Amino acid sequence: MAGKGIDRVKARAAVETARESPAIVAITVAPVLIGFGVLWWAIGFWPTLLLVLLVGVVVLGIRKLRG
Repeated sequence: MAGKGIDRVKARAAVETARESPAIVAITVAPVLIGFGVLWWAIGFWPTLLLVLLVGVVVLGIRKLRG
């Protein structure tokens, strides 16, 4: 793997793609939003938000330990 920084060319290309085709962004984000909505319905907003934050912290922690 190259550097740990964000490649500016790839980031700029991703932003341009999102601007030109918002449908791609919607299709990409839809499963996450649907999952959040189902969890919200099943266990409530605050437990769902706490779970999402906890999973995010765990994923970032694992990435920091490996990288």
